[in-house]
Amino acid sequence: MVELSVLTNATTDGITSNLNSLWLLVAAALVLIMTPGVAFFYGGMVRAKSVISMMMMSFGAMGLIGVLWVLYGYGLSFGKASIPHFLGTPDWGLSSLMGKDGITPDLSGLAFAGFQATFAIITVALISGAIADRAKFGAWMVFAGVWATLVYFPVAYWVFNLADGWAPAVLHVNDFAGGTAVHINAGAAGLALALVLGKRVGFKKGLSKPHNVPLTLLGAALLWFGWFGFNAGSEAAVDGVAAIAWINTLAAPAAAILGWLIVEKIKDGKPTSIGAASGAVAGLVAITPACNILTPGFALLLGILAGAVCALAIDLKFKLGFDDSLDVVGIHLVGGLLGTLYIGIFGFTHFYDAKGVATSDFSSLLYGGSFYQLVVQAVGAFAILIYSFGLAWIIGTVIQKTMGFRITNEDEVAGVDTIVHGEEGYALETV
Repeated sequence: MVELSVLTNATTDGITSNLNSLWLLVAAALVLIMTPGVAFFYGGMVRAKSVISMMMMSFGAMGLIGVLWVLYGYGLSFGKASIPHFLGTPDWGLSSLMGKDGITPDLSGLAFAGFQATFAIITVALISGAIADRAKFGAWMVFAGVWATLVYFPVAYWVFNLADGWAPAVLHVNDFAGGTAVHINAGAAGLALALVLGKRVGFKKGLSKPHNVPLTLLGAALLWFGWFGFNAGSEAAVDGVAAIAWINTLAAPAAAILGWLIVEKIKDGKPTSIGAASGAVAGLVAITPACNILTPGFALLLGILAGAVCALAIDLKFKLGFDDSLDVVGIHLVGGLLGTLYIGIFGFTHFYDAKGVATSDFSSLLYGGSFYQLVVQAVGAFAILIYSFGLAWIIGTVIQKTMGFRITNEDEVAGVDTIVHGEEGYALETV
């Protein structure tokens, strides 16, 4: 006879599991809305005759990467290892999550697969900001599919597969929600494509002003809203870690707005709304890998630093001569590096194993007096940076030399929207 306590515990465990899966499904929906947020954020910052092209690159990523994820991306990222510590095995159509009879869906497994799909989508969409105003849509879609297959899906295995990926399982890198796999990954690829496609016609500081500031602010608001699912959802459970991740996702970008605006006031004499929006995103990027491992006070400090550092970093493109149109490098690559390395100095706990239990073997400089965690954070960050940059440069170069990636200078001046899509963002009728 089964004891009542055993039955009660089993029931409680079942309710908790279902609650965690429900939270993961909600968080996945929040993260998915971030990609239209990216479309609005980027779309408002380009010229009026490029807004359709800019937004279509994000929506194209939603369509293509969503399909590839279901077909084989999930398996490469989280399936049974085909190359231990490096790559999974394609799981065609998520078949392993449909039960032995093929018609019994695995609630927790499918919820996790859906959540991670939204990460793959937004990572690809983020890259597009580096090549605004000058890319062919068809070439972008080819790049997106090849890069996701050769770069994002393997890197997701390295970072997010806690049981076997080399970053968490071997080196014990802490990247809670994607500072390396999402932001450094996308930022490095954006830098590579900016170099492959070259500069826009007349490239210089102040080349073009944002054509629709409210659109960009709306995009930033959607990104911040969705980011609570991005970070707190990465715990995959309703517990204290999810709560601290949520609080830090409030604290860091709030402080980053102030950090960016202070630098902007000192540099240019005026704080701007675009600066506030960019500061919020910089803070969100920086807190992403560290949101589970910082006290709120250190999250505020990280936010201030991220806002200030990224506000300065966006001018690197003018000094170094690469045209990163919408500051993917200055915000995502620099912000991702800052947040990932910050863990090695100020992280309050250590590494979470596959069961979500914190180990005591790896400590930060502040809490354990050791440089070890800082070193492994740097190894993980720069390994992914180099891998993503190298593959993106090769893929982009092959596309440019075969089908052509960049539109002609004449078409760029005329406007990407009408040339590539046959549409106008603002088709105003005249009487």
